[in-house]
Amino acid sequence: MASRMFRKVTFGLALGAALIAPMSPALAQRPPEKEAVKPIKVDPVQHAQSTTYAVDTDQSHDPDNVLLLDLSNGGRVAIRLMPEWAPHHVERIKTLTREGFYNGVIFHRVIDGFMAQTGDPTGTGQGGSKLPDLAAEFNDIPHLRGTVSMARTDEPNTANSQFFIVFYPRFALDHKYTNFGRVIAGMDIVDSIVRGEPPKNPTKIVQASLASEGKAPPPPPAPAAPASFTADMLSNSQSN
Repeated sequence: MASRMFRKVTFGLALGAALIAPMSPALAQRPPEKEAVKPIKVDPVQHAQSTTYAVDTDQSHDPDNVLLLDLSNGGRVAIRLMPEWAPHHVERIKTLTREGFYNGVIFHRVIDGFMAQTGDPTGTGQGGSKLPDLAAEFNDIPHLRGTVSMARTDEPNTANSQFFIVFYPRFALDHKYTNFGRVIAGMDIVDSIVRGEPPKNPTKIVQASLASEGKAPPPPPAPAAPASFTADMLSNSQSN
């Protein structure tokens, strides 16, 4: 895959930065400094529960369309995938998940009050999978809190593997990015993802799986030994 660089585009009236995936080096430029992003005052619960935009929050229903992300911050996020909204994008996410593509991948771009982006195995915003880019499947589903949508370049048909989770409603992204699912459990875990572009100590996806696979969350890492506990101290304790 040709090397790509990351760029951010800002939509008008300070409604929020548009979200894009890596770009080719010829078109690359450093994103401008961010302006303060103010969330739109809308009740996300009311919108999420409306007849038009409601999703099934029961993880036992259609488990093959429930994506589970076990994160390094110790929590599990459940995402309802919606093939009715974007069938090819959902199938891509499921294919890569089954292959273990997302395991170990960091959230490389996390903007407070906006979104958390992941899906690049290089952790730079320049990478993707070896599969071909996808044709856009823009739809009428609004970008609400918990929306999961595909990142892309400034060309519509360039989504590949990177996706983002929206912290607050961002209706300026509607009809410009393919909305393919929504968080149905663990949004508090998403809220705790470390911020930064990239973060100094990024949160990572330890394991991505489909609920139909029945994978348990991986065990937490063993606590590190205190810095003062040296090899010499261990040797001395054993000799005694």
